[in-house]
Amino acid sequence: MIESSQVVIEDIVVHHIGSRAEGQPVRYSKSALRLQDEEEVGSVLKTYFFNAFKTEAYFNFIGAEEGAGGLVFNLACEVFDDASKLYNASLQLAELLFEQSNHPKIRGGEFYVALFRNCVVDGEVVDGLGIFKSENKDTFLKVYLKDQNFELGTQEGINIRKLDKGCIVFNTERAQGFKVVMVDNINKGQEARFWKEDFLGLQPREDSYYFTQNYMNACKGFVQDVYNGENQVPKPEQFDFLNRSLDFFDNKGSFNQEDFEREVVRFPEVSEAFADYRNQFEEDNGIPLNDSLIFLKVL
Repeated sequence: MIESSQVVIEDIVVHHIGSRAEGQPVRYSKSALRLQDEEEVGSVLKTYFFNAFKTEAYFNFIGAEEGAGGLVFNLACEVFDDASKLYNASLQLAELLFEQSNHPKIRGGEFYVALFRNCVVDGEVVDGLGIFKSENKDTFLKVYLKDQNFELGTQEGINIRKLDKGCIVFNTERAQGFKVVMVDNINKGQEARFWKEDFLGLQPREDSYYFTQNYMNACKGFVQDVYNGENQVPKPEQFDFLNRSLDFFDNKGSFNQEDFEREVVRFPEVSEAFADYRNQFEEDNGIPLNDSLIFLKVL
């Protein structure tokens, strides 16, 4: 759980990443941003940066445990060790992001790098390094007074409730690749890989949330691929299996295979088919489905 009410923005830099597909360059700021109204604008920025992270899904940097973390990991280490390096780190991050933005659907936009103090992550107070990109602009109505009459106009701006791309690296668990949250609300599928993998170099953190989601996905896949109409399973029974599995994950504090078999699978012939599907799911996805782990609510 992330608590941001006491967060302070220590420093922030803004650059503009051009669209490579349209031949646009990167435009760099000469220095860190000075907020005109630190209290009001800072509060708006915190809403914009933190409210998009609503789940407890964490990531960490690929290769960090083996001492082979990528550039973003190394720059995060530098900034946490010496806050004065934030601006130089932002230049390298902007350049890296531009180099990785090869897909034609990836648009240009503002790029923010910020250092946060007093982030509370699962009860621990830590610093955070925020990396964000805004690509979409919304049109807003503007009401203004002119010659004692009210006039209406339009203005283009950023909707603070719609963060396009973002990542916050929390200064904890460094040896395991930090604890990181990430969101991409613009690109899906293959074109979304550039933000999470090509640019940030992130992988899911293998915790109880991660394994719970995988087990739920296995249950959904089982109903879709095996426990279906092609195998003479009526729709009500398919929905009943899914509902039982969701209730199990939502209400149980910990996972036990025997409890799952008894409460969700129920029938021996279904149990055998699910075991075969589970083994295939693990092999196809390279994901072990642990028999004993603590579940979190992810619905």
